Amino acid sequence: MDIQEKIKILASSAKYDVSCASSGSNRKNNKGIGSAAFSGICHSFSSDGRCISLLKILMTNCCIFDCKYCINRKSNNIKRTILSPKEICEITINFYKRNYIEGLFLSSGIIKNPDYTMNLLIETIKMLRENYHFNGYIHAKAIPGASEVLIKKLGNLVDRMSTNIELPTSNGLKLLAPNKNEDSINNIMTYIKNNKSRKFVPAGQSTQMIIGALKETDLEIMNKSEVLYKTKNLKRVYYSAYVPVNHDKYLPVINMPPLKREHRLYQTDFLLRYYNFKVNDLLDKTNPNFNLLLDPKADYALRHLDEYPKEINRCSYNDLLKIPGIGIKSAKRIITARKIYRLNFTDLKNIGVILKRAKYFITCNEKYFINSSLFNKKFIEKNLIVEDQEKLIISRKQLSLFENE
Repeated sequence: MDIQEKIKILASSAKYDVSCASSGSNRKNNKGIGSAAFSGICHSFSSDGRCISLLKILMTNCCIFDCKYCINRKSNNIKRTILSPKEICEITINFYKRNYIEGLFLSSGIIKNPDYTMNLLIETIKMLRENYHFNGYIHAKAIPGASEVLIKKLGNLVDRMSTNIELPTSNGLKLLAPNKNEDSINNIMTYIKNNKSRKFVPAGQSTQMIIGALKETDLEIMNKSEVLYKTKNLKRVYYSAYVPVNHDKYLPVINMPPLKREHRLYQTDFLLRYYNFKVNDLLDKTNPNFNLLLDPKADYALRHLDEYPKEINRCSYNDLLKIPGIGIKSAKRIITARKIYRLNFTDLKNIGVILKRAKYFITCNEKYFINSSLFNKKFIEKNLIVEDQEKLIISRKQLSLFENE
């Protein structure tokens, strides 16, 4: 099998892993090529707004595990291949020199056993760092069940490491991924969290959960994420809508992946990390799933309409963050500007507030944007749903290395 066909197979096999993005690494360029300093990788956005890319590939799609949701499970009859450490290094360097990529996301199916697979990943990345002098961003997947010694070796070579928890409940993991052990996954996360060396995983760790493979509620999923952020210091939890690539009695029969639900989970994750929301603010046992017609922030505002409208010239920073259409930057600008003068609706638009959403939940100088008689849930909900459906564009296709794929 030639190298191009290997790349095609292994890049395609890697596309279902979404837990790859980066920020916060400070690896410098020391007489080599590439640099991960102050930027991020993986078709994401760096701190200065640039869209950046990485080579996302498996070392091999051969696997001794039989996870029911995975295209690479051992019971599937698919074309298998493996790249040697040297082949991966040469591919990465050649793609980098052609300006196709700025870094590498490397994962692998599990061959022989977890430690054997981890040793191959370590050999590859060590060769890339030392022999090819590549100082660019590298994100690697930790193999569940691998020893702490190998986790430490890998962590000292990469910028970010991910250990995918895959499913939000231990029962779900036992049902769909019987070869994986939740304790081994948690142990790796804990080890990464507790290692305080600056050179060890400088851009932190992440994980992924598959959404829709079982009947977990959004409340269960987000509670799991909230715990992981608090106890494991994760940089990101990624949510991957279940894609029906296998047939199994334990898997749901669906025509389309639950992409809109995935989108709502990402929006909520952002609210948890940056907007001071808690999961219990947004969901509870009587309301365990998100409204697919409204984004979580707008849904929260409508369910707490008695707290609105908020006077823009008086309300606190935290209250500003709870207003649909007002983001972190615009909230800070409001706080700064109103020290000098009282703001009106035109000022808010110039500041960057999305007024077509915020106008339903605020007053400026005690005045409502439209007729105050229209301040009712039915009217606001109808208008927000129309707007939300117009702007909700979801694309999760991984870019192909080959044309017409």
